[in-house]
Amino acid sequence: MRSALSSSVSIQGASSTNIELFVTLGLIILIFAGLWKVFEKAGKPGWAAIIPIYNLYVLVKVSGNAWYWFALFFVPVINFFATLKVSIDVAGKFNKGILFGLGLTFISFVFYPLLGFGGYQYNDATSSTESMA
Repeated sequence: MRSALSSSVSIQGASSTNIELFVTLGLIILIFAGLWKVFEKAGKPGWAAIIPIYNLYVLVKVSGNAWYWFALFFVPVINFFATLKVSIDVAGKFNKGILFGLGLTFISFVFYPLLGFGGYQYNDATSSTESMA
């Protein structure tokens, strides 16, 4: 006699698992490619986009924030607000508004490639004019 567990049918087929895997990998590659171009536009090394923790540090530097914003990425709950601030500041460095920064936070796979491959220019002059005032 066969047991009930061995005769059960899988609810999720193997082909749908492969599709999910390829979609996820595709989105990750899209985000890394966009982030790579954003870093290059900001004068940072593009390869930094694919190094897991270093890319957050470089992103904080691109946004013009202090080093401790990088440390806030590792504090639960606070990391959400740090991500919002850094994303909005990155958008500001490319002369985009708050809504674009929210897009960088919540729809990264669309907005980082748009920022990286689009015609947007990095503008670091905002930090130098603030320090003069």
